[in-house]
Amino acid sequence: MECPFCVETIRDEALVCKHCTRDLRLVRPVIFEIQEIIAELDVLQRELNRTRARLAMIETPGRSFLINATAFVVLPSILLVAAHFLVTVSFDISPIYLRIASVLIPLPFGFMAAIARNVGFRGAIAFGIATAALSIPCMLAVTAYVDGVDVLPSNWREWREALEYGSSIALAFGAGNLLAMLIFQVLPRTISSRGKPNAAAYKVARLLGEHVGEQALRRRARLIQDVLRTVGPLIGFVATAAGSIYTGLKGFLVH
Repeated sequence: MECPFCVETIRDEALVCKHCTRDLRLVRPVIFEIQEIIAELDVLQRELNRTRARLAMIETPGRSFLINATAFVVLPSILLVAAHFLVTVSFDISPIYLRIASVLIPLPFGFMAAIARNVGFRGAIAFGIATAALSIPCMLAVTAYVDGVDVLPSNWREWREALEYGSSIALAFGAGNLLAMLIFQVLPRTISSRGKPNAAAYKVARLLGEHVGEQALRRRARLIQDVLRTVGPLIGFVATAAGSIYTGLKGFLVH
């Protein structure tokens, strides 16, 4: 926390500021209470933003659908089809660059969907599936027109590649969404959480060893609480990002 008198950073457990030597015993409870109120206000603000987004969809469903479809389905589909045309037709280079594009192009759209429209993980995956459903047939149509082949894949291998490419797009949307959650929700909440750890964190801390001082136990409980708050979204982001990369590059990794 910061000392309210000299604004220097000090330990949360400090009773006297080591910089200005002011007594903090009276102001510490107030500081922690203010921090908890700020954290609660942040949660309420996010809930308010989500509610406003839902109300906008209810009041003007056509307009909301058009905006979301254009921004998070049509635009990334155009970029993916453009990347496909450049890689396979204009430059005729290795298709691995197209698979890389299937990760790099959708990811920022999933990120922006979380920030600009308060879209959750499931919504981001839905946008990814819709983008894949729109962009992949367009790519197949471009290939059919240029090479004079059938639009639909002719064998299971080609169908599998199309499905893997679509999965890579959808998972990249989800990874971008979880990354935004980590940066703008989980990490700020963890950094600002400097009050008393919750009962569950204390219980885990005691299971790891009770015979420590109260201050050490509190530090351990706060560390456990911060880890538990962060690890879930972090694992989700790593898993979806790894899944997107693997499905996108699977054909090249296995050979």
